[in-house]
Amino acid sequence: MELRHLRTFETVARTLSVTQAAKELHYAQSSVSDQIQALERDLGVELLDRSQRRVRLTPQGVALSEYTDKILKLLEEARWAVARPGAELACGALETVCQHLLPEVLSHYRSLHPHARVRVAQDNRGELYKAVRRGDLDLCLTFGAPPADASLRAETLAEEPLAVIVPPGHHLAERGAAGLEELAREPFLATERGCGFREMFDSAFGAVAAKEPVAEVSSIGTLGACVAAGMGCALLPLVAVRDQASRGEVAVVKAGDTTLHTTVTMTWLDRNSANPNLLAFQTVLRQQLGG
Repeated sequence: MELRHLRTFETVARTLSVTQAAKELHYAQSSVSDQIQALERDLGVELLDRSQRRVRLTPQGVALSEYTDKILKLLEEARWAVARPGAELACGALETVCQHLLPEVLSHYRSLHPHARVRVAQDNRGELYKAVRRGDLDLCLTFGAPPADASLRAETLAEEPLAVIVPPGHHLAERGAAGLEELAREPFLATERGCGFREMFDSAFGAVAAKEPVAEVSSIGTLGACVAAGMGCALLPLVAVRDQASRGEVAVVKAGDTTLHTTVTMTWLDRNSANPNLLAFQTVLRQQLGG
């Protein structure tokens, strides 16, 4: 059995689609089919049920799939086991996480692993997940749940409260709290559609009003500055606005009867789970962010 044939079979078995497997592996569909047939000839059994239009595994295919997963994971573990010490770890995160949550984590990780090298990339959620899938990043840190993807693993590290920020002198600033119905009557700024912060905004107000922001801003820093300038209000994770509030640039207002929150989530590629550098960094993340 050739390793590339096993990788191709694992992808077909996971996606149950020759077309999707070819796309993920950057092969022609005919190449995927040829490799599966070569594996079948080598084993002397049929692995795919070709009597239906949809791809299905035969009982022998199901059995091989279980072993293939183990083989590929063991191979990845062996690769990382012999990797040189101090190999680079690549971590991606949202702007807010990079600025407010990662510095202490990185400092603690560095104190425990002084020879480790860390590369940090900042981007939006969609690009971060793509980079993890490609293997360009060892893991990423985002707010909210990652997309459903069998190739990814994810873990919630902590809950992060959400808060509404209003300009200094706003009539809600002294009260410190307001119901969602009342807040929905205020002008709000938000990030662009597709951004996790925009999803938080739409989810919070979706139950009480078809709330549309008066402006869309891509940068969280710029959004906070616009609120401070009096353009309107914004709904953001508390960690992103705490410094601004402490300086008196904005005021924090509790939204709703119960505390709104999001989650801090780390996501990584399942097949890289045995990477010792990744495991060490995950341990620090759990200690520092998980409380």
